[in-house]
Amino acid sequence: MTKDLFAHAGAREQAAAMPLAARMRPRRLDEFSGHSDLVGPGAPLRTALERDEMWSVVLWGSPGTGKTSLARIAAAMTERRFVELSAVSATVRDVRGVIAQAASERDMYRKRTLVFLDEIHRFNKAQQDVLLPAVEDGVIALWGATTENPYFELNAPLLSRMRVLRLQPLEAGDLRAIVRRALDSEDGLGENAPRFDDEAVEQAVAASGGDARVALNWIESATAFARERGLDCVTAGVATEAALTRQVRYDRAADEHYDTISAYIKSVRGSDPDAALFWLAKMLEGGEAPEFMARRIVILASEDIGNADPHALPLAVAAASAVERLGLPEARYALAQATIYLAAAPKSNAAGRALGAAEQAIRRGANLEVPLHLRGAAHPGLAEAHGQSVGYRYPHDFPGNWVPQKYMPGRQRFYDGRGGGEERELWQRLQKRGARPPTAGSDPDLP
Repeated sequence: MTKDLFAHAGAREQAAAMPLAARMRPRRLDEFSGHSDLVGPGAPLRTALERDEMWSVVLWGSPGTGKTSLARIAAAMTERRFVELSAVSATVRDVRGVIAQAASERDMYRKRTLVFLDEIHRFNKAQQDVLLPAVEDGVIALWGATTENPYFELNAPLLSRMRVLRLQPLEAGDLRAIVRRALDSEDGLGENAPRFDDEAVEQAVAASGGDARVALNWIESATAFARERGLDCVTAGVATEAALTRQVRYDRAADEHYDTISAYIKSVRGSDPDAALFWLAKMLEGGEAPEFMARRIVILASEDIGNADPHALPLAVAAASAVERLGLPEARYALAQATIYLAAAPKSNAAGRALGAAEQAIRRGANLEVPLHLRGAAHPGLAEAHGQSVGYRYPHDFPGNWVPQKYMPGRQRFYDGRGGGEERELWQRLQKRGARPPTAGSDPDLP
């Protein structure tokens, strides 16, 4: 009896020493916050687990969305042995040992096993192949967790035998409930913890970026700061004084990188400078290479603005040059200046569409022969014997520096002048010259 009491006391002390995020890990689906589309009442995964049905799944989501907790809960609900491995440290030998043990447990004791492989994307293709027979034969239920796109990172044969479950960052309401539970629960900060006012709670929610672990670490750090100073209440001002800064979830080679630059490009294209600056700031805060942003700005200047504002490209090139010459942090101003200018500029993709139409015409078999009067005649014999350059009319010899003349085979039209700003003036100038018949291209006034 005495031994049991000491063991119980030791377990309580050990639990109290754990980080708050570990102590507050949910143990049942009813305690699990968020992802109601997967584990809410009547949701597919919850229904399957309640029926003792187990899938092999890939949990795809950003940190702090509950991937590990959900796997532990699934194992408990289906009474499976839970084995956790990390793809960072586990070897093929480790995996084979776990599979062999799972097969033995199944055959001897009818005990089933759920293997949770954290950061499964870090296993190379050969390592992933080791898992395939065990998953296919049902020796183990494999739950892999990843922050990367599994459709790019996992072998197709393994992925085809697993269900991909996307865990989105937690909503503010879910995070608020998690924080409140940590403040009120015996397993949380405890009754002797300082009180958090509503603004401090909201600051924790906002600072978390959808990551429950960050939110819990945030209030744990604020609590320690308040205790050191003898404060009985944590306000937003106290948290600010504690220098608790928001962690920006970002990567420079995976989904956050590509998704954020996509949002930035679409914001500039959509003429929303505020949104464009917001995504630019996220990239800067996340440590994105400024040279990468500068390259995208130069591309945007031609791809989405073009001749609607011919000044956009020189400005973008100048910004890229400033990034190269100055580096961060000073280059931030050039990136912001170019971002605002490009977002506010009139838009046109006429140049890119016209070039694409010309390329398509070539692929479809357009005549590529250069007309004789346009060919070079570096040797007099070429003109005399073959007619090269004969009949060419030099535009500068005519009024307005223009003369009607055929410049390619056939009568093909690629440029339609559709765009805003100076693109319209360019198109109208071509129409007035008579360089293009009125029926050429599309009506530039169409939306």
